[in-house]
Amino acid sequence: MGTTSVDVLTIGAGGGAYPAAFRLASAGLTVVMVDPKGVMSGNCLAEGCVPSKAVREMAHHMYRSVRFREFGIEGGSAVDYARIVLHKDRVQKTRYAQHQKELEAMSNIRLMKGHARFLDAHTLLVDHGKGSERIKSRYVIVASGADIFIPPIPGASRCLTSRDFFSLNPSVTDIPESLAIVGGGYIGVETAAMYRILGSAVTVFESSEEILGGVETSLVRELRSLLDPSIRILTEVSVDEIRKSDCGFEVRYRKRRGPEGRESAMEVLFVQKVMIAAGRHPVIPEGTERLGVGIGSRGILVNPAMQTAVPHIFATGDVNGITPLFHAAVRQSIVAAHNILGGERSCDQFDASSVPTTIFTIPAVSYVGITEDRAREQGLSVLKGEYRYSEDSRAQILGEPGGGIRLLFESGSLRLIGGSVVGVDAGNLIGEIGLALSGGMTAYDLARFADQHPMASEGIGKAARSLL
Repeated sequence: MGTTSVDVLTIGAGGGAYPAAFRLASAGLTVVMVDPKGVMSGNCLAEGCVPSKAVREMAHHMYRSVRFREFGIEGGSAVDYARIVLHKDRVQKTRYAQHQKELEAMSNIRLMKGHARFLDAHTLLVDHGKGSERIKSRYVIVASGADIFIPPIPGASRCLTSRDFFSLNPSVTDIPESLAIVGGGYIGVETAAMYRILGSAVTVFESSEEILGGVETSLVRELRSLLDPSIRILTEVSVDEIRKSDCGFEVRYRKRRGPEGRESAMEVLFVQKVMIAAGRHPVIPEGTERLGVGIGSRGILVNPAMQTAVPHIFATGDVNGITPLFHAAVRQSIVAAHNILGGERSCDQFDASSVPTTIFTIPAVSYVGITEDRAREQGLSVLKGEYRYSEDSRAQILGEPGGGIRLLFESGSLRLIGGSVVGVDAGNLIGEIGLALSGGMTAYDLARFADQHPMASEGIGKAARSLL
């Protein structure tokens, strides 16, 4: 077996890999991307953020149309879920075609379908189904992502996951009459919100005291007050077993705290479908553990330059567990590329504090930077500017006046250090807030900007002016 030599090999072709590959190839380096899917964009396009939001937006349109029925505007008709799935698939295929054109335009990038494993710190063996190829690379970017975690619950392996709902040509092609979701993280709660609107009776099981663990307590509380109240959310419960039945599934569970602090008796919920949404785990390429790169509980350990303890090996995206979001992976990928071009020096660094997060429930919740809880934990002196959507013209126009915008500023300097949005346009507004935060802007800067009317974004300036 011969050995091919390249400048850079990426393990994966998703958001943590291909932005670096294109940047490096543009600079004249030879790049090989190895990915088991054989296509670019990773899990985000295959079964994650893009297809799930394609379904979510259809559910959101339905949500608004039903609200406007009182004005004689058409709404509330039966859902044609097959057409929603067709739309989702069409979006995925369109984006795959775009990525293929981008790839074909680059002469010094090669995309291989297969699995890569380390033989040593510079040499990898790529298994591609019809054999294997040995590749020696000056630099390696590990961007192998994360995969669905199936908890050790008897029967869990027979249940659905997000892949069954959102992959191309998904196995779920009809809306379940009833759906149990095991896991109250962002995937579980987003799915619960959209499929309740589409017609499923939804129950969410969460083992912790509250859903959306790690999210600011006050944001979760406000979001829950705005979610469809018919979504049944059970917290502090343990799912002991999931059994197949003639009509679907039996979810056997216990409440953690019964009378006098004792575990309650077993309860059973009968549903048509069960979805496991218990989180994701990093995919560590075979042989990585022998290299001395360092692997922690969340994934491969890296510094802000995205370097591991082995300087020519970088780890970007979900595999390092820092900020498991596609847009964060893209930024990390570009950071790695810059530092490779700089000869392994730290020419660029990833700033996790300015990466916005949106939970695409209906309504959505977004946040960026330091939260109120974290500020209290760190003993920071902060001032809060707030704007409620009950005062907002766009929220009133849409008939969605719940929620609002909150901004946190450093006392004295009034520098923006955090922000959140619950409700209308949350996913869009948090980008503007995040850009202001990363640019070191102050309440004075935000207050001076004449944002558009009648748009919810004008609330950012109003929140800042509430302190001045």
